[in-house]
Amino acid sequence: MRLPVAEPAEVDVALLGIPFDGGTTNRTGARHGPREIRNQSSLVRRVHHATLASPFDRLRVADCGDAPVNPVDPAESIELIAGFYASVRDAGAVPLTAGGDHLVTLPILRGLHRGRPRGLIHFDAHSDTYDEFFGNRYNHGTPFRRAIEEGLLDPKRMVQIGLRGAISDAANYDFAKGVGLRQIFIEELMARGVADVMAEARDIVGAEETYVSFDIDVIDPAFAPGTGTPEIGGVSTFQAQALVRELAGVAIVGADLVEVSPPLDPTGITALTGATMMFELLCVMAEAVAGPL
Repeated sequence: MRLPVAEPAEVDVALLGIPFDGGTTNRTGARHGPREIRNQSSLVRRVHHATLASPFDRLRVADCGDAPVNPVDPAESIELIAGFYASVRDAGAVPLTAGGDHLVTLPILRGLHRGRPRGLIHFDAHSDTYDEFFGNRYNHGTPFRRAIEEGLLDPKRMVQIGLRGAISDAANYDFAKGVGLRQIFIEELMARGVADVMAEARDIVGAEETYVSFDIDVIDPAFAPGTGTPEIGGVSTFQAQALVRELAGVAIVGADLVEVSPPLDPTGITALTGATMMFELLCVMAEAVAGPL
């Protein structure tokens, strides 16, 4: 976003990258997401055209670099990322992260943890609450199950929006349903509309601390093709913007934008979409961090 480089202790919101896709089970390339999102983010301007929010005037925001990873060792990467985000937490900065595959949300949540489980608003085509893939319990299909099991998230204060696509087993959603996690499939979202669904989402998370995770594949691949596990029948980019704008008033303690895979989209439109959605997130985070105007 043409911002300065700084340390987390110097800012209110830290823009960060996690160049890691070692948890991917389909098409790789999300490790290149942070770099191309940075490139495309040079088109971001100061003032939001609809809300007139100007986060750069209300917050100290900077690019605070990338979390350390080991590209050939997912287990070590999880530890490195969690330690990095603990340092961001201790510095007092609120992180806004460009992934990386969706596994990175788990170590982010570990690093930000302060002893009490938080709420989650999660935009995605996939639930990511599976127990394992190919015998592995740590991949981009399992982070939210692990986070619930570890007490990082309160499933009664979690909502997943935009789910769709064929599944490998009819029991794939049993865990999420069993713990009381609210899942809103794309058909329900389209029938009810953005405002109604997001009003319910805000009620679910309430006034307590909430993390926001936005997987680019919630958007239809006609608009954002550069992602590892695309699912047709998703939201448009306009609907995606409307969903995020309805986060206003949520006590956001961090957010991420994941699963942008630039090698799968040489046009750059997916990374541009990712950068624009990060600006949308930053605009609603400004109220959560700096307070209402």
